[in-house]
Amino acid sequence: MVPTMPRIIALALGICVTCSSPAFADEVTDPPVQPDASRQFDANVTASPWKGAFKDSLRLLMIEHATRMAFQEKTRRELPGPFFVDYARSLKIPHTWNDGDSWPTNYVGHPIHGAAAGFIWLDHEAGAHDPRLGFSKDYWASRGRATAWACAYSLQFEFGPLSEASIGNVGMNPNTTGWVDHVVTPAGALGFMFLEDAVDRFVVARLEGWTGKGWVRRLSRAALNPSRSLSNAAQGRALWDRVGRPLQ
Repeated sequence: MVPTMPRIIALALGICVTCSSPAFADEVTDPPVQPDASRQFDANVTASPWKGAFKDSLRLLMIEHATRMAFQEKTRRELPGPFFVDYARSLKIPHTWNDGDSWPTNYVGHPIHGAAAGFIWLDHEAGAHDPRLGFSKDYWASRGRATAWACAYSLQFEFGPLSEASIGNVGMNPNTTGWVDHVVTPAGALGFMFLEDAVDRFVVARLEGWTGKGWVRRLSRAALNPSRSLSNAAQGRALWDRVGRPLQ
């Protein structure tokens, strides 16, 4: 077998999963939960959030790895070679805080990708987008569960079978692994989810009340909620989509 075949299989799997997104399919077969007063805020909710969150997180993972391979020469350079041997050599327990990435990558980019995974979880959890939650105890409980999902997503992204370690062999060089991602990604995810919720409620929603221009509304939603926009893309929706709040 050609050494790079496992990578090809993994990418083919990602493409197949992506093409099964509602954006490419005619219908969604998952059964919805029972209707209630807040059903309009639970567009993607099924009987259990796990299946939908897993599928959409896999699509997010494929987007991120495709972006890495498209724009990072160092990632493309490491694709050839014995997959399992190189993967095993890349798995290391960090011994330093920094991993060689820039400050914006570690303290902005990674929290955004963690928050995107968190929003995917929230999109599949009943009542998570109901505005009646406010910033109550139930709100923070839901964001805590989303943060746990973001943490699991981050661990897979760093060390899992479809990770930076397996696709690009990040970690084979000890200077490319550190604790920063494991701490900042989930903690930053919680911060970004709260920040984007607040911005969406107190800035974007008010801006939409001030203007009837569709392009302004779409741009403000997409640009001021980057994590949610990335989450929407992974789920085959428009970047400016809002559960229970369609653009008029």
